[in-house]
Amino acid sequence: MGIDPGTNYMGYGIIEIEGKQLRSVVMGDIDLHTMSDPYRKLRYIFERVGKLIEDYKPQEVALESPFFGTNVQSMLKLGRAQGVAMAAALSHDKEVFEYAPTRIKQAITGSGSASKEQVAAIVKRMLKIEYMPRRLDATDGMAVALCHYYTARTPINIAMGSERVKGLGGGKKAAKGSSSWEAFLKKNPEREIK
Repeated sequence: MGIDPGTNYMGYGIIEIEGKQLRSVVMGDIDLHTMSDPYRKLRYIFERVGKLIEDYKPQEVALESPFFGTNVQSMLKLGRAQGVAMAAALSHDKEVFEYAPTRIKQAITGSGSASKEQVAAIVKRMLKIEYMPRRLDATDGMAVALCHYYTARTPINIAMGSERVKGLGGGKKAAKGSSSWEAFLKKNPEREIK
């Protein structure tokens, strides 16, 4: 399960993996924009994330990690939302993973500076999703889930024996068995932005 935390809309996506096949199970967003009480928002995030975990039973939960901005109040609110989503996952005995926003974009598009629209288009094409959700927060949540899937199966993580990954940067090894982005794109043409 991937979560893109937010204080107005919190995107989520759940993928199912069978062998090398990926399938979109559910994708959407938690609408918080009409709630004015910040504590009520946090409780709602905790309840909704918990309910999603109970309903779909993901094995792991990945979240977009905090980013640094100039507005301290916005960062504080976002950090609280992320923490509550993490607490909901941990209260259901799920292992939690975090990825930096640029790492997620890089894993999906090959570029850490890709736009939300580019990420959404590639997520839609990769998972053969026939509709575009109302808000891009949903595809962002699905992108977090995909980033976790791709990152968790890279050779460096297998060699380290690590199941808990905290946003690896770089990208020297693009995918298992690939030694360059060119080789990676030959094996995964659907991931190239044109």
